[in-house]
Amino acid sequence: MRLPLIALAGWALTLTGALLLVPGVAAQTRAGASGKPFTAPRTPEGKPDLQGNWSFATVTPFERPTELASKATLTDQEAAEFEKQAAVASAQDVGRKRGTAADLGRAYNDFWYDRGTRVVGTRQTSIVVDPPDGRLPALTSDGQARTDQRAADRKMRPADGPEDRSLGERCIIGFNAGPPFAPSAYNNNVQIVQTRDYVMVMTEMVHDARIVPLDGRPHVPSSVRQWLGDSRGRWDGDTLVIETTNFSPKNLYRGASQNVKLTERFSRTSNDILTYEFTIDDPATWTKPWTARVPMERLDEQLYEYACHEANYGMEGILKGTRADEKHAAEAKQ
Repeated sequence: MRLPLIALAGWALTLTGALLLVPGVAAQTRAGASGKPFTAPRTPEGKPDLQGNWSFATVTPFERPTELASKATLTDQEAAEFEKQAAVASAQDVGRKRGTAADLGRAYNDFWYDRGTRVVGTRQTSIVVDPPDGRLPALTSDGQARTDQRAADRKMRPADGPEDRSLGERCIIGFNAGPPFAPSAYNNNVQIVQTRDYVMVMTEMVHDARIVPLDGRPHVPSSVRQWLGDSRGRWDGDTLVIETTNFSPKNLYRGASQNVKLTERFSRTSNDILTYEFTIDDPATWTKPWTARVPMERLDEQLYEYACHEANYGMEGILKGTRADEKHAAEAKQ
């Protein structure tokens, strides 16, 4: 089921009703019900057909919970219990106070969220799969210093102007729009279209589309920085590999440096599963590269425009409120 776009608190979102990965499905990614190895359908050019709409919504956590320690996968029973616990933990409406303050504190009620309800079909205990402990590597000293500085800046700087608010709040880049893609609160959907020379990857979040050339051309000069970076694609057997560099310093994933290299891999591993994997290589931020993986499930629905814009009334309210606080502070000093 889909609902129309509705603006709320300066945001507009869609509910996808996306089907989610069911435990046990990914066990058949390399072999169908007949036990024969899966062969991906082909495009007219003979390449694996990755086209369609895909959902990466899941309750599997990005990093492995510390209580699971070295446990890489869940049993069926553990997966069912984890899903129950995730449903309780994410509930916005149960046991919460009512009223304006409570509504603002939790942003939206349960109606608006579409995080998913199940773990991924592989039953892996985290989206991060390397390092083997399912946790991000340690930050370098420079990476930690930049992290601390960003936290201090957010604490010390009020909303003097829209530039002081996040890119997501300003509707420039969505919080799960990628690249890379990682499950979040809603709009966990992408569309892929292929031609002989290009692949288009569009995310439902803020409807950003990357047009990725496959002709072997070099990256643009390092002085050219783009919101979504500069992507170049190639085929490695039946896997589409996209390497992205040249990210804007204003849009760096998880606090990476502007010289981060992102490598994404898309593999059609069954009729209804597109296995997505990405590796972050950034020696200036993490002590070693790390890799995350999430099986995307076919979505037999359309992607809808995420009608968010920078001039939303939420931004206007934030700036007016900050100006009022400044005025009151100045008057108090007189």
